[in-house]
Amino acid sequence: SRGPNLLSRFIWWKLRLIPDPSPIRQYRIYNVYLIYFCFLCRYQGNADEVGCFVAARPLSKRNRYFEVTIVDTGVRGMISVGLVPQAYKLDHQPGWLPNSVALHADDGKLYNGSTVGQQFGSKCCRGDRIGCGISPESEEGQITVFFTKNGKEVGSVDVPSPPDPLFPAVGMHSLGEEVLLDLTAEWGPEEDEGLMIVDSHEEDWARLHDVKVLGTVLEYVGRGKSIMDVGLAQARRPLNTRFHYYELEITDPGEKCYIALGLARKDYPKNRHPGWSRGSIAYHADDGKLFSGSGVGDAFGPRCFEGDIMGCGIMFPRDFTCDSEEDEDEWDMEVFAKPSEVQNDLYVNNEEEEDEGAEPEEGRKVMVFFTRNGKVVGRKEAVLPPGGFFPTIGMMSSGERVRVDLHPLSG
Repeated sequence: SRGPNLLSRFIWWKLRLIPDPSPIRQYRIYNVYLIYFCFLCRYQGNADEVGCFVAARPLSKRNRYFEVTIVDTGVRGMISVGLVPQAYKLDHQPGWLPNSVALHADDGKLYNGSTVGQQFGSKCCRGDRIGCGISPESEEGQITVFFTKNGKEVGSVDVPSPPDPLFPAVGMHSLGEEVLLDLTAEWGPEEDEGLMIVDSHEEDWARLHDVKVLGTVLEYVGRGKSIMDVGLAQARRPLNTRFHYYELEITDPGEKCYIALGLARKDYPKNRHPGWSRGSIAYHADDGKLFSGSGVGDAFGPRCFEGDIMGCGIMFPRDFTCDSEEDEDEWDMEVFAKPSEVQNDLYVNNEEEEDEGAEPEEGRKVMVFFTRNGKVVGRKEAVLPPGGFFPTIGMMSSGERVRVDLHPLSG
């Protein structure tokens, strides 16, 4: 099969980047099988016991950083990367015992000498590269441990300086888990174009509550403990006849996949999922229900999971006009069309629509439609609030991340 061949090619490519195998010659290991020549660690316990690898050499001023690439998440992806004392108990995940700290891939939480983790970053999957290091700018009496994911810093934590050096460690806890070690990796903050991209995309959003912008990705950073912990992102401009549709891709469903995609009025409450309150409508990923100005949803479409693309748009009547010419000018930007199975129903003749004079234009009804993976899920008529409907995304559980495209169609 192609799988093993591709894996072997990847391992040998990685091996060329690690010329000196000496850092792992005196390692400590438990319930983990180490393929020595390629630095591949594989869990071999019975799934009831933790497997742990501790490197032979601690981090030092000359070697402050190491990385682990997830080759396979196995059954549950319970992989941890961090620092531990040399005599650490190998039947415990790094981060669980005192004087140890680790980032756990399965929940994105930071464990700092405790079996109770704190939300820190996003979950990690197959192919992700997790790094851990000690900052050279640590203050006296403490050290600053930082973690990275795919070359980007996730965050840092200050811990008291331990009496003994800290050693790179990897923990595993389910069948099939495999990681590739790079104990000689180097780390330096990247001053690249990615930072510029983040800044430019932040301008697309008028309101961000408990949501962080990472380029085109939105990440939930709230508590995720109750229905009051909704994170909300609302676009700067409403949908109109030129830009009538937008999409998101679920890149990480987090703990519960409480992700909602929809439209809302400009002054929508920041701690309410779109669809729950008046002047909003939304398709919720966790249960596939449609919420339209109510906390009670109606059965609407299938549930959505990691990798699914959800879309939302408005079928504007043919005679619809914007409130002002300024609104059109604000949207006058270059947009590229991309192939899509979504039919562009920008203008529709709604025979059941009331006469234009029956109600103010800002309160007239429009047809809102939702898609999943390029297929229309359904439609729902809604009253357009004054100022228009703004693309609005809600999230509510730890680790949720979505990639947003506000202009997938050219109209």
